[in-house]
Amino acid sequence: MLVYEYLPNRSLDFFIFDKTKGLQLDWMRRFEIIIGIARGLFIGIARGLLYLHQDSRMKIIHRDLKASNVLLDAAMNPKISDFGLARLFGEDQTEANTNRVVGTYGYMSPEYAMGGLYSTKSDAFSFGVLTLEILSGRRSNQCHQESPSISLIAHVWELWKEGRAMDIVDSSTLGGSDSTDQVMTRCIQIGLLCVQESPVDRPTMSDVVFMLGNATTLPSPKKPAFILQGKYDDMDTITTGSSAIPSTNRVTLSTLVPR
Repeated sequence: MLVYEYLPNRSLDFFIFDKTKGLQLDWMRRFEIIIGIARGLFIGIARGLLYLHQDSRMKIIHRDLKASNVLLDAAMNPKISDFGLARLFGEDQTEANTNRVVGTYGYMSPEYAMGGLYSTKSDAFSFGVLTLEILSGRRSNQCHQESPSISLIAHVWELWKEGRAMDIVDSSTLGGSDSTDQVMTRCIQIGLLCVQESPVDRPTMSDVVFMLGNATTLPSPKKPAFILQGKYDDMDTITTGSSAIPSTNRVTLSTLVPR
């Protein structure tokens, strides 16, 4: 059982997908949330994905990282929640396979959504999607007026190739300085590195934390996964085996089995 203290600011999606409430999250606050999800902001307690993947006694794969599963305390510090789909890995284990794929449409990596294969790189993919959502204030599986036929990942990728990546940034986060723009662009690039199609190309969360905290040269991202044409409804899809079941709610459906 995982017990949290009372977190008065609900979840991250309550703010970033609302134009009015999103004004409470300026660029610095959003950047701190991104870092907090990656490594945490505190010493001595569970500290984000890096802790789950590397510092925990047992390696933990969350498998359902998304905006609604990031809770915010009174100071807007993020805390990852909902470990109902999480899986434990042995010390030397790097990946696992399942015949039953459960998760949230728009956040699942391609190897997991289509083949049931999951690893720390699956969580890295979800982190990349979440980073792009935090920066843009848009849902990953929502069509856009600028490009109504593609997803958020595809839209960001097209802007990146055209040298207009900053066009995706939510106007409420703009800081108006060259240094701020450089950090924002860097975060967009890190997000794109995390959503690359091949898990081999994606950075580990240790790499992500290093890139967020150091002004080193970043590799150029390769084409992301799920660059598909066609309209998508704003809904979650739960995939089981080879079938896909659409769900109009915003929650994850889990299958409970005895252990």
